[in-house]
Amino acid sequence: MVQIRKIALMLLMLLALPSMAQAAQPVEVQKAEAYFAGLKTAQARFVQTSADGRQMRGSFYLSRPGKLRFQYDSPNDDFVVADGLFIYFYDAQMKQQTNAPISQTLADFLLRKDLKLSGDLNVTKIMRSADLIQIYLTQKESSESGTLILGFSEAANGNFELKKWRIIDSLGNITETELFNIKTGIKFKNSAALFSYHDPERKGFNK
Repeated sequence: MVQIRKIALMLLMLLALPSMAQAAQPVEVQKAEAYFAGLKTAQARFVQTSADGRQMRGSFYLSRPGKLRFQYDSPNDDFVVADGLFIYFYDAQMKQQTNAPISQTLADFLLRKDLKLSGDLNVTKIMRSADLIQIYLTQKESSESGTLILGFSEAANGNFELKKWRIIDSLGNITETELFNIKTGIKFKNSAALFSYHDPERKGFNK
């Protein structure tokens, strides 16, 4: 009977390991995941700074899971749109687009239905800098491919809000996107058009 109780106790301890590991998760990661769990739609202004220091501005739209749009300000008519399956990059100067399945791009991280900072992701560092909580992420299977850094502000009640992200590619080049005037939980009037690709060169196309 004693031996049976020992075996039962060992099984209970093994079953408890996942929840124990979750409890040990850094509070910053828990708050970031809670933020993404509640983030369904968003709209914001953005400033994107490329590795050469060049800045571009525009409007950002998000509808999770699967959809986003970056619309750059005129005279730059570039845009990026994800329709739930593919993400399209339109180069206005070249008048051409390239596309890829969302799952093969970095956008997959932001557009997942259940966004967890675990599984195929590694949290490599957490730090506070310039009034932001920064969480460093790499892919477990290809950590050498680059780093994604998420920057969150923290409200008085402890809730997080995404303010910027920074991408460091495998060559060390840095691209940063900062968000302003963020609105969440909004309803888009024409989401079908907003989150689908339309060729600007097509006759009769209206922006």
